[in-house]
This record gives sequence, structure tokens and C-alpha cells, in this order.
Amino acid sequence: LECDLAMNLVGQPLVRQQVMKGVREFLENRNPVKPLVMSFHGSTGTGKTYVSSMLIRYLFQGGLQSPYVHQFSPIVHFPHAERIEQYKESLKRWIQGNLTNCGRSAFLFDEMDKMHPGLIDVIIPFLGPSWVVYGTNYRKAIFIFVSNAGGEQINEMTLDLWRARKDREEISLQDLEPAISKAVFENPQSGFWKSGIINEHLIDFVVPFLPLKRHHVKQCVVSELVQQGLEVRPGVVQEVADSIPYFPEEEKIFSSTGCKTVASRISFFF
Repeated sequence: LECDLAMNLVGQPLVRQQVMKGVREFLENRNPVKPLVMSFHGSTGTGKTYVSSMLIRYLFQGGLQSPYVHQFSPIVHFPHAERIEQYKESLKRWIQGNLTNCGRSAFLFDEMDKMHPGLIDVIIPFLGPSWVVYGTNYRKAIFIFVSNAGGEQINEMTLDLWRARKDREEISLQDLEPAISKAVFENPQSGFWKSGIINEHLIDFVVPFLPLKRHHVKQCVVSELVQQGLEVRPGVVQEVADSIPYFPEEEKIFSSTGCKTVASRISFFF
């Protein structure tokens, strides 16, 4: 996993460091006092889904297809605000049932920024350090939350640091974490709005994904060309990278969509 992150995840030194620290400490501990809870934050195309699926691939045979990996999407699983009480009940039962089956299960919550506020708090009893919940030992489980919330704050701070001539390698978690937590907790549109999960500090690792620069996008283009079995032509790499929108308006430093649209754009230039 460490090698794969180093080779294939572009421009995210903090992510590599935090994810490896979290996973290594958790797996080396035979009797963890609580499950591993990680929250990935950043704007579109910065690698949040990529890293969560990579992580699952290394931890579970069959990766996301494993019967012990459970993925939730608010749009698919919890679409109607008026059914929130029903969703709470079924989510609690689902987690409880699967942890009874296998304590080493993983639960992925995508697009937390689209989750109905209040819904996620139903899983609080599974995240803390109590020994047994509802007759289930659940301390070896892994919970990963993926969210665009906090992305704007991360982008602004990365831009400020860039203007202050600070290298992205010098950005520390301490620079970003307070702003992310505040943005996520105080945003009424966020699934973590006024959430006990944030309030009770149940997240072990807040993992910020930084906006990507043009040379990172080029790296994504090269690896996508290789993956598609196409010839890596410098001209094509340049054209694909140039076709992507960048911000801020004047300096055009960071990709507005990260590497998300790279794969679909390649066909235009071949």
C-alpha cells in the first residue's frame, strides 16, 4: 500500500503520511480500544475515492467486492429527507448485523457533504471506545468518510501558502485541520453538521487532499495513457493538461477538477 501510494498518488504528501500512520498503528494493535475512523476531505478529483478504494483493495480480498466491505452513498441509499428516521434505524441495524458477522468489517460513506444532517450520528455508539455495543465487539472495524466539505478552505489555504512561497511539502496537518473541522461542523448542508462525531472527537485522522497543480495533472495524464495502452506523446500530455480549467482566474495555479476528467478528455486528443 505504501509503495502504491508513493508511486500512483500524485501531489498528496499529507495523505500518504496520514493514511499509512493510521493503518499501520491500527493493524499492529491486537486490541484496539476503538475502530479506526478516517475522514477524507478535499475538492473533486484530488484522489479521495481513489485512496479509499486502494486502501480497501489491500486490506480485503476482493477489495470493494468483499462481503466485509460496505459502501454507502446518500443519493443511492438515503435519498429522501422525510424518511430519515427509517434510514437511521436501518443503518444502525445494518452496521450492527455486519459487525456481528465479522468484526473486521469496513464501512465507507461517500459524499458525506450530501448526507442528511443528523443521520450519521446514529452510528456514534460504534465509533467510540466502549467495549461492547448491542452485544457486538466492533473495535476492529474501519470507518472511512469521504467528503468535498472543507475543500474550499483547503484550496484557499494552499493558495495562501503558495503565494507565501511555501512548498506543498511544508504544509502541515495543523495548518489545515482546524479550518476543515469548522467548515464541516458548521455547514448546515454537511452530513457532519453539528455532529457528535466531530464534537466528541471520534475521528482519528482528518486527511486533507490538496488541490493539484498543472504538473500533477500531467502525471495523471501519463499514467492514464499507460493504463489505456496508448503512446505517451508529450504533445498530447500538454494538450490534455491545457484543456482543464484552473483557478484562481488570474494565476491559474490549481486544477478546478483535479484529475477527475483526465480519462474522458484523452479521447479528444487521440
